[in-house]
Amino acid sequence: MPPASTDANNAIQKLYDVCRASLSEKGPLSPRDSLDNVRAALDMVTPSDVGLEREAGAECASFSIGMFCMPASSIIPLHNHPGMTVLSKVLYGAAHVRSYRWIESAGSSINLSKARPAKVVRDGEMSAPCGAMVLRPEEGGDVHALRAITPCAILHILTPPYSSQDGRHCSYFRRRPRSHPSGVLLNRTGGSEFVWLEEYQPRHNFIIRRDLYTGPALKL
Repeated sequence: MPPASTDANNAIQKLYDVCRASLSEKGPLSPRDSLDNVRAALDMVTPSDVGLEREAGAECASFSIGMFCMPASSIIPLHNHPGMTVLSKVLYGAAHVRSYRWIESAGSSINLSKARPAKVVRDGEMSAPCGAMVLRPEEGGDVHALRAITPCAILHILTPPYSSQDGRHCSYFRRRPRSHPSGVLLNRTGGSEFVWLEEYQPRHNFIIRRDLYTGPALKL
């Protein structure tokens, strides 16, 4: 792989520096301004800036920066980002994103330990070139799945990052039949789709590989 150019180094370093200044171990320092600054820096990153052929990542206590390179038709299954803000940008190619928001069931006698109702908040395509997508925990959408329509690369920032010791571990979910054992039927109402999601353990051979960052060096 040829050495990264000075411009590429500057673009990635600027993104990292903006993240350092805007994100804390609890997420964005300012819900709007901080995210706007990070998104603006992320929007300036191009495929040539990262110069990657595979996944990559850089991480600290406040955020992580990573990339997924996905073959056509490959899938990142439905998973969550508990209490985390997610910024994603498709650098090349196209991907389909489907995300959900949990529906509160106050006063309900339904046991939600294994299944919970959720509402679709995003169901569409992201194609490069495009701006960054932001998923905020207070707005929903922190449970989502990605499917590569074409070969694609997605650069993403998580703040704060996954941390099992802080209760932010990745869980996977699947849809239950529309008719739930409780007798409640949730379907399309008023243009919104409601579904039941249950947590499950993927097969033992399921893995999403995370390699070392091989792009421009960062000044930590």
